[in-house]
Amino acid sequence: MSFTVYPAVDISEGRCVRLLQGLFGSETVYSEDPAEVAASFCLAGAAWLHVVDLDGARTGQPQNRDLLVDVVRSAKCPVQASGGVRSAADVEELLAAGAARVVLGTVALEDPGALAALCRENGEQIAVSLDARGGLLQSHGWTVGTGTSVLEVVDRVSAMGAWGFVYTNVERDGMMAGPDLAGLQAVLDATTLPVIASGGISSLEEVRAVAKLGAAGAIVGRALYEGTFTIPEAIAAGASA
Repeated sequence: MSFTVYPAVDISEGRCVRLLQGLFGSETVYSEDPAEVAASFCLAGAAWLHVVDLDGARTGQPQNRDLLVDVVRSAKCPVQASGGVRSAADVEELLAAGAARVVLGTVALEDPGALAALCRENGEQIAVSLDARGGLLQSHGWTVGTGTSVLEVVDRVSAMGAWGFVYTNVERDGMMAGPDLAGLQAVLDATTLPVIASGGISSLEEVRAVAKLGAAGAIVGRALYEGTFTIPEAIAAGASA
């Protein structure tokens, strides 16, 4: 499996932002036009995008759903969409709009039966988000601690038929402090499904390190927005691991 770089397009109040450690109120606004940002990433050579309705993830209501759908429809590369996806109807809406994959977080933790049904229906187009603080999963847009361990959910979900996982160490997200390689390795060791790494990547060497562990890809946000490296450079780094 080739390594994929996923530029992040995080949407809050209609704008393209990045949070620090998943904390609302810590937003840095990078653009008033998320669709334009998405288009620029595709033009720069991205093979995929990771697009999130942050407000929807927190509240469970599709607060930026129309904009998310617009990004999905207009993007010139496949989109992995998430944020506020709580039901089969939400999944169907995003897939019908053209999303290549939908990422589920809160519903995967709170309603395993619903997740299993969605995997039976759309397995290869479903990924499960593992958003962790201190090894325990967070839900509702990283605002609610669940007390559930990452590996417990990996074990539960691995047999359901989902495509794979997105692992984020929330404490590192947006901090440019390096990825959680130990946590990522633990998830990789616990499943044969693909795992995408997210949170903290700040250098090409860190992209290579994630790829060397065997991750299927990496979601990169702030480092791209602030020009630390380019999408082609990140793709080349992952390929060289």
